Amino acid sequence: MTALSYTRRDFLSHASLGIGSVALAQLLARDGAFAASGALGGLHHPAPAKRLIHIFLGGGLSHVDSFDYKPALEKYHDKELPADFNADAFFGAIGKLHRSHYPFKQRGKSGLWISDLFPELAKQADELCVIRSMKAETANHIPGIFQANTGFRQMGFPAMGAWLSYGLGCETDDLPSFVVLPDARGIPNSAGGASNWSSGFLPAQHQGVAFNSRSDEPVLDLNPGSGVSAKTQEARLILLEKLNRAHLAAQEEGQTDPLVARIRSYEMAAKMQTAVPAVMSFDSEPAHIRELYGLDRNECKDVARNCLAARRLIEAGVRTVQIWTGDGVSWDAHDNILGDGYKSHSGEARRIDRPVAALIADLSQRGMLSDTLVLITTEFGRTPYAQGLSKGRDHHPEGFCNLLCGAGVKRGFAFGETDELGYRATVDPVTTPDFHATVLHLLGIDHEKLTFYHNGIQRRLTNVHGQVATGILA
Repeated sequence: MTALSYTRRDFLSHASLGIGSVALAQLLARDGAFAASGALGGLHHPAPAKRLIHIFLGGGLSHVDSFDYKPALEKYHDKELPADFNADAFFGAIGKLHRSHYPFKQRGKSGLWISDLFPELAKQADELCVIRSMKAETANHIPGIFQANTGFRQMGFPAMGAWLSYGLGCETDDLPSFVVLPDARGIPNSAGGASNWSSGFLPAQHQGVAFNSRSDEPVLDLNPGSGVSAKTQEARLILLEKLNRAHLAAQEEGQTDPLVARIRSYEMAAKMQTAVPAVMSFDSEPAHIRELYGLDRNECKDVARNCLAARRLIEAGVRTVQIWTGDGVSWDAHDNILGDGYKSHSGEARRIDRPVAALIADLSQRGMLSDTLVLITTEFGRTPYAQGLSKGRDHHPEGFCNLLCGAGVKRGFAFGETDELGYRATVDPVTTPDFHATVLHLLGIDHEKLTFYHNGIQRRLTNVHGQVATGILA
């Protein structure tokens, strides 16, 4: 490669594959080049929650088998669905009504109804707030999952975590504001992959940073290669700073240039070289905490690792951590809810039950649940009838459950209702925009005021909809 053909992009790629002992962040952050403050410049109202942990169960958790007890399904078990329900089955196979596959019991002092699908999480009943009247707009996984995460059924819109990063900024300069912890089985490509934590049209530094959950190296290629002296690296970075500033000076305000995103990625990479190994190492965690999460149990150790990492990340100042369970559709139990493997409920629940319950208990014992909001959500529920002759259930957006826990929400509380069979949300229905508006409210944001001008429109997470579900607020 000649000097004339050695482009700025070539140099950027070569010089920054590993950031050395001189932090590029310090160079780029001079004069406040990339300040980590939020666009709002302050909260719209006092916020009970300072940070968010979002656990996403992709594929469609059956509400009538988990958090929405329906005695009528016992009464009408193995009978036809009444004709006046006008059922519209996603796969066109309407079987007979089916009672819960798991026994329900009233749990804790609150008496919240939770099934045996989640025996450990049931022990945290008095911390949970269950919305039993969720409604979605689609019965299709990918648009449903997009909407659950970004507010829109189409790809290309910012995720909720990106909106929070944009609006509130980060409490630390050393870690991303929005971290994603995929399932150890892989990125949820069946659910649209990284589009679910994209920054969309927001500035690129607000996109979710997906950590590697498959090994002990959470961020691949984070550290510099060998053979480059500190003095040489420093000289490279000083030159790189000058080139970066020239490029940034030529950008229009609000432009989402991909090279700007790369510059900011390398800035963050320099800071993360020290911060990530420290926060993702569990060496300092006592044995009883490791056991609490289930790090020693084969059936749940992967999710346990992500849940414990989530607690450590928010302790270190990360604003939003999202934990994915499965490949995005692992809860999609069409054939056999009681199965042990992929696309079952019994198998998936064993992976998450202990770690998620431990996360809630651990946050509570550390006094962190008072200012941390935990969400456990899914894109839609499952039908109260069987799918054909199977032991599974079909997709069902007409009524399902999402859970909240922690800062600002009522404890041991169920909000809203579906009808006696669990088919439609009938009392206090909550749409996805309503849910998002409520989450933003708990973090001190008026959802109508968190906007970004794009293609002639003041865009927002809740589009032109959304009302705060005030009935769940403590």
